[in-house]
Amino acid sequence: MLRMVGLYKTFNLGINSVCALKNINLHVKPQDFITIIGSNGAGKSTLLSVAAGVYPPDEGAIYIDGTDVTRLPEHLRASFVGRVFQDPLQGTAASMTIEENLAMAECRSKGRTLGIGVTRKKRERYRELLSLLGLGLEERLSDPVGLLSGGQRQSLTLLMASLGQPKLLLLDEHTASLDPRTAEQVLELTQTIVRKHGLTVLMVTHNLSHALTMGNRTIMLDKGEIILDICEPERGELTVDDLLGRFAQARGERLLDDRLLLAAR
Repeated sequence: MLRMVGLYKTFNLGINSVCALKNINLHVKPQDFITIIGSNGAGKSTLLSVAAGVYPPDEGAIYIDGTDVTRLPEHLRASFVGRVFQDPLQGTAASMTIEENLAMAECRSKGRTLGIGVTRKKRERYRELLSLLGLGLEERLSDPVGLLSGGQRQSLTLLMASLGQPKLLLLDEHTASLDPRTAEQVLELTQTIVRKHGLTVLMVTHNLSHALTMGNRTIMLDKGEIILDICEPERGELTVDDLLGRFAQARGERLLDDRLLLAAR
């Protein structure tokens, strides 16, 4: 479903240049759910941004479901890719209503036409989809999204990102800014939506426990390179300490990133 071949991406060319991605080769099968871990500055968000078309790679190629999208800009890649960001405010339009946000998300995966944005038929379908969230949002279709809590807004964003059943769903630390209880609820919702639609997923997380328990494959980035790529059934036998040990073995040094270590368990 996703193939990255020899990807390189460098920012600030010159004296202060930063090589964010270095010779990335990644093959993702349909319905793979890959968790991505690594310290701050390892290249995790850059990897997702290059996949989404936010940044073009300096070298290499990207294929989504067999289509070469390497030079396809972000707005033209929207029909292939859904994305949820860390900030719940980033994936929705606060001044627009819940149903208007859903209609806008649905249009991303289809051709633009002239017509009513939210029809009665669409409204009923949105009400049905929102009821699956268990948050009561199906009774608030006309409410501005700005009135929702962070967890409600992130749940809505997740639904919007999967509405068009994209080829690839990108989750960029989408629970990091939520309180622990809400984060767990959003993670459960994530797994429900992914299973329901059979989506292919790349999920960046700083929680090593989540990295080992969600999905079917875990990769670790360090200094722009993939240094670990662990699949089932091997992954299912690993503990967080094993994962940290694998990093030390691969890099010859201990992982000292506080954010990763604090979220290890």
